[in-house]
Amino acid sequence: MSGTENGQAGGPVMRRGRRLAIDVGDARIGVASCDPDGILATPVETVPGRDLPAAHRRLRQLVEEYEPIEVVVGLPRSLKGGEGPAAAKARGFAQELAKGIAPVAVRLVDERMTTVTAAQGLRASGVKSKKGRSVIDQAAAVIILQQALESERVSGKAPGEGVEVVI
Repeated sequence: MSGTENGQAGGPVMRRGRRLAIDVGDARIGVASCDPDGILATPVETVPGRDLPAAHRRLRQLVEEYEPIEVVVGLPRSLKGGEGPAAAKARGFAQELAKGIAPVAVRLVDERMTTVTAAQGLRASGVKSKKGRSVIDQAAAVIILQQALESERVSGKAPGEGVEVVI
């Protein structure tokens, strides 16, 4: 099949480059990355989230190591699309991260249902919930990244909303 038959030729162009995704939780922060072509998202690690300065230091190290073109942070919205305390926390976290990793861009992307989806998928594959908590955070970050990549593939635009660095 040629490129024009499957609708890829002349369609939106995907930016080349690795991305990191972050699922911000109260106790843990899941991190995922993708290959430079943005095809496969994979888990990286779970960063302890209670000590925020230490968490930000570790995330800066991961950004230095992976050299992403951007970092996407999950923005937890309600099913109706509203924002509550968890979204405010994610926005604040993304803002602080953006200051620490500039000039790497930070983007907020809608993450409705990612943790639920990740937990269901892991349960279905036999992972027990107690052992699976840190894995769930990584799996949620993978889902956030997959959704962001798919959004960019379809639209040709960077996913979500950019985080402005306020000094």
